[in-house]
Amino acid sequence: MPPPRTRGTALRQRLAELRGPDVPAKALDARALAALAANPGCRRRAILDGAGVNKASLASALGSPSAFGQSQFALTRGNAFEKRVKADGGAELLRLVHEKLDRGAEPPSDAQVPELTAIGPEGRTARTALALREATAAGAWTLLDHPMLSLDVAGSPAFLEPDAVVVHPDGSWTVVEIKSFPMLDGSADPAKVGAAARQAAVYVLALEGVAAHLIPPSRVRHHVLLVCPKDFSNLPTASAVDVRKQRAVTARQLARLTRVQDIADGLPEGTCFSPDLPADELTAAVESVPATYAPECLSACELAFHCRDRSRTEGAVTSLGRSVRAELGGLTTVDDVLAAAHGQAGDPEDPAVAALRRAAALRAEVLRAEQGAACR
Repeated sequence: MPPPRTRGTALRQRLAELRGPDVPAKALDARALAALAANPGCRRRAILDGAGVNKASLASALGSPSAFGQSQFALTRGNAFEKRVKADGGAELLRLVHEKLDRGAEPPSDAQVPELTAIGPEGRTARTALALREATAAGAWTLLDHPMLSLDVAGSPAFLEPDAVVVHPDGSWTVVEIKSFPMLDGSADPAKVGAAARQAAVYVLALEGVAAHLIPPSRVRHHVLLVCPKDFSNLPTASAVDVRKQRAVTARQLARLTRVQDIADGLPEGTCFSPDLPADELTAAVESVPATYAPECLSACELAFHCRDRSRTEGAVTSLGRSVRAELGGLTTVDDVLAAAHGQAGDPEDPAVAALRRAAALRAEVLRAEQGAACR
């Protein structure tokens, strides 16, 4: 067996071949990881994200352009709000952390904001780890602005950049998420808060990896700080969000992901996902990797429209949703379901088949009753 360094080099070369010659890798972020963890059975997304393929460009080349992602207006508004929150050395941000998460500590004053500049993501990750170690040992309020963290995903490192990490005087660490959606009367849109919590949980997992290497290990707080505009103003307000549930779910889902190496080894020789390839060749390459489509993918993956069209063409019941798929047992296509419902296939002892036949009988009975009423 080749040494780990050799295996790692070979994998990086293989992933570069999958992206295509001279195609730069698109880095995974926490938003993508949260979506990836929500659908761990999708080998297609695992290999494309692991290889750093730009799925938006790929979707356009396949003829199914994506509508997924943030608008330029939302990005500009978010950047402006984040800059305001972090003004004056992060004084307002640290005040909110103290108020919402650590009132027992001394109020933050003259907090440290270490320089985290370094060459490349590996260098920035190492510099962040050093800054965290020094801040923890100093026992003072410290704000790390856009630190770089690393998380192993299916055997490949993903580099993540949270909005901020705060080191408390007691040496514990807090993840800060800054969002531009409003917090009205102290509460925000539950769906948006849930998405922010899942994203922050990815950062917590990565931060725990850094904390575990300290002697003694540091503590990563499982309450993150969500900072949003207050009501309809541009003034920041905040709320503490418990992400223990999201952290546990994300850790479990990431652990279930098929290793990128295993997927890459199973692909035909010469497989490439470069958007510059002819459409038929590119389609064949994408279809060589199985996908696990569900309607939830429409809000989380750039390839969702392409996969939905394929799923519908094949009549796969997954296009109806995961809950429907779970109820149908071994019936994997719409044709199978209809045949079972009408007594043309399936084991009558199968609970799913029995339920379908009962539903079909009830539907037929209702239709007969309606037809009879219409004739009178």
